[in-house]
Amino acid sequence: MQHRQTLAWDLSNPAQFDAGIPQAAFAQLRAMNGLAWNPIDGSETDGFWSVGRFDDVVAVSRDTELFSSAVGHIQIYSIDDDALEARASMIDMDPPMHSRLRRLVNPGFIPRAIQRYIPTVRKRAADLLGAMQAQGGGDWVGGLSKPIPIGIICDMLGVPEADRDLMIELTDHLVAGTSAEPLDPHAYGNTTPLRLLPFNSPAAHALSEYARKLGEERRAAPQDDLVSQLVSTEIDGERLTDNEYTNFFRLLIFAGNETTRTAMSHLALLIAKHPDQFEMLRHNRDLVSNAVEEVVRYSSPILYFRRTATRDTELSGTPIRRGDKVVMWYASANFDETRFPDALRFDVTRPKLPIHAGFGGGGVHTCLGAGLARLELIELVNEILDRNLKIEIVGDPEYVQTNFVNGVEHLNVRLSA
Repeated sequence: MQHRQTLAWDLSNPAQFDAGIPQAAFAQLRAMNGLAWNPIDGSETDGFWSVGRFDDVVAVSRDTELFSSAVGHIQIYSIDDDALEARASMIDMDPPMHSRLRRLVNPGFIPRAIQRYIPTVRKRAADLLGAMQAQGGGDWVGGLSKPIPIGIICDMLGVPEADRDLMIELTDHLVAGTSAEPLDPHAYGNTTPLRLLPFNSPAAHALSEYARKLGEERRAAPQDDLVSQLVSTEIDGERLTDNEYTNFFRLLIFAGNETTRTAMSHLALLIAKHPDQFEMLRHNRDLVSNAVEEVVRYSSPILYFRRTATRDTELSGTPIRRGDKVVMWYASANFDETRFPDALRFDVTRPKLPIHAGFGGGGVHTCLGAGLARLELIELVNEILDRNLKIEIVGDPEYVQTNFVNGVEHLNVRLSA
């Protein structure tokens, strides 16, 4: 076996991310000639290639024929073929299957379609900020980051208001499946083996059951929402299977909630840490959209996605064998010094181009909800500025125990005007 260079950090271990992005590890990764091999649990055979430079991440992301989402798995750990089939949603597929599903919901996420949610986002931000401000602060995540994005994606899907807290709870426990902590396999009445569930989480079972029930209601009485569209629209003469539909619903709930929630949580951290930067926005609102891009770049809500090589190849001078796992570390690409000058500096005046990897590395898997996430963040920032709020962090943030999302579990803040 050829010599493989490795890092001093095991990036497969969620504990490496307990205090946020391990910048020292990614700086070493980007400085290497070629890629780094990361063994899993000390194995001599099981491991993955870590890709950290921006251009390399883009190369992997855009070549879906060579670096597949459908072969292997999109997360670091491997799963059996029957589990792949059971779990598969749009992000676990390559074209043309991926394109077939994306076309189904894409009209709901184009700029013209999402503009109608601006008043709703602004009102929710105003109401939630007002309540927290009246108390002098509180848990920013529970009081603001969680309810805003889940509310919007639930509006789009047609999930009733009374079920929003349940959706937050289930997506919380979905991400918990990527941590090192064991989960109760029977939680939420689950009867499905965990290996067949996304994130190995019983919450995935609960989301599927909820989706199935809501889908039955919409078949009987369609409404103007995405669930009605998912259960009734035909693609190439065929409707989604029950499994395709429930997996799609679960993906939209997770992706439409978790990533924007993470960015909103880091927004509070960044405002508190860099008040001078946000003071610029008070005097120049034209910089708000730049600031939002910088928040997403800096927070890197999704830390990585994995692909699997479909044939022998080479990347950045490193030979890759057919079947090798290739992990794109967006959290490293977003701090690539060759693309972002003074990359560790948070700078709201940083130009929006060149684009970051906060919404993926480009190509067909670019985040479907990127425009919606930007809209929600822009309206939240504007509401904070209108209220002239100052944010102070009380204690240390508690990060989600995972190496998949850069999530914040709790963040106590003090608010003042």
